[in-house]
Amino acid sequence: MIPALKTYSSSDWDIDFLADNQVVRSKDFGMTKEAKSVRYPIRLLRYWFGYQLLREESERVTRPIDVAEIGVHVGQMLEFVKSAPARIEIGCWTAVDAVMRRERLTQAGYTDFQEANLEDPSFALQREFDTAILLHVLEHLFEPEAVLKKIAASIRPGGSLIGGFPVVPGPLAGIRESQVRKTAKPMGHVSVFSPARVRRMAAQAGLQVEFMSGAFLMRSKGSALENSSAWMRFNIAWGQMFPGWPGEIYWLMRKPA
Repeated sequence: MIPALKTYSSSDWDIDFLADNQVVRSKDFGMTKEAKSVRYPIRLLRYWFGYQLLREESERVTRPIDVAEIGVHVGQMLEFVKSAPARIEIGCWTAVDAVMRRERLTQAGYTDFQEANLEDPSFALQREFDTAILLHVLEHLFEPEAVLKKIAASIRPGGSLIGGFPVVPGPLAGIRESQVRKTAKPMGHVSVFSPARVRRMAAQAGLQVEFMSGAFLMRSKGSALENSSAWMRFNIAWGQMFPGWPGEIYWLMRKPA
């Protein structure tokens, strides 16, 4: 039985474990040397939001949670989850990607693999899951709404999709998308999102947006500001108030039980 919906408050979520997390500083988390040297790298918010929302999901069910991660690269998301202090009971964690680095992903702890082109008309997940994670993958697709709908079809009733990507204010999204599609390199960004588009995507897939937040006021990329927990908290609070502020947006969509 899935408990009643709860209220999320990202300002209350733990950030302290970021300050001395040696896992993310020893592996490829897409950070420069300078970013790894500070206590609270803004870059880590993409994994932090994913982890905290997955932790909330694991607390909703009474058994280990089955996860499909779409677009895994080299397994940073699962490595981040394992580095966090609050443990999440995982049933299976399936990697879904067009390029599968199986040896590295196996070392990271992935238990199953599906090599797939998300934009292939025949794409579908091979089984049902409690949660799908889509961090910084939908912006690389020409038809993200269609792909999201296919993924939602394989989520169990009451389950969720957790994701995030760059965001711009609603009036600018269409203009910006036309621009990026003209200059996009292979595997580059070709779709642009606003909070309104996130809600439309959810509705088209039969989902409800249960959580949505921006991530930061501005990137400080390894500056002294990122040694301050207060600065990190300020950015998270700013994102809650202004989810469409140019930067990144993170969300959880719920499938009806």
